[in-house]
Amino acid sequence: MKEKWNERFSAEEYIFGKDPNSFFKEEISKIQPGKILLPADGEGRNGVYAASLGWKVDAVDFSIEGKTKAEKLAKEKAVIINYEIHDLSVYVPPKNYYDAVGIFYLHMDEDLRKTVFDNLINSLKPNGKLVFESFEKEQIKFNSGGPKDETLLFSLEEIITAFIDLEFETLAKEKIFLNEGKGHEGEGMVIRFVGSKKGLNK
Repeated sequence: MKEKWNERFSAEEYIFGKDPNSFFKEEISKIQPGKILLPADGEGRNGVYAASLGWKVDAVDFSIEGKTKAEKLAKEKAVIINYEIHDLSVYVPPKNYYDAVGIFYLHMDEDLRKTVFDNLINSLKPNGKLVFESFEKEQIKFNSGGPKDETLLFSLEEIITAFIDLEFETLAKEKIFLNEGKGHEGEGMVIRFVGSKKGLNK
């Protein structure tokens, strides 16, 4: 997978464009800027946008080509992001540290999801927000992007289970029109979620 994404991100163009995900843009505007973690931030479009709003951004991905593109975009937009190379399957972020976490189109094997998502939830401060958008299982019928393996796609039930310890604010399955570079283009089926962390970790 790392080689696949390095190859994709080595192209001159930005595969998913330079503009932030529209749901992220909408939701991040409602939150007071602080520290944000963006796992699998790819070419950096969301991280760079958050930095432009005054967020202190930690972006994580396993693609060195993605990091190169993200840092180029940050320079173009005159912002600073901290972009680190990590494999999310073994990466453990600091606990109770971030004011927000943004998860966008992070599709992985089912056996990895719980560990990765639990680590990301644990990294939130109390009252910190988690914003999520990824392809729903019906995306298999569309040609606008995403994995062609249904087990890598999400159901509403899986998201409810994954984020059950958060206070739900938004949970929706939506058919949307994607306009995110050549990587996400056309009608697609997504799940959108926003939740906040309650209480302190024991």
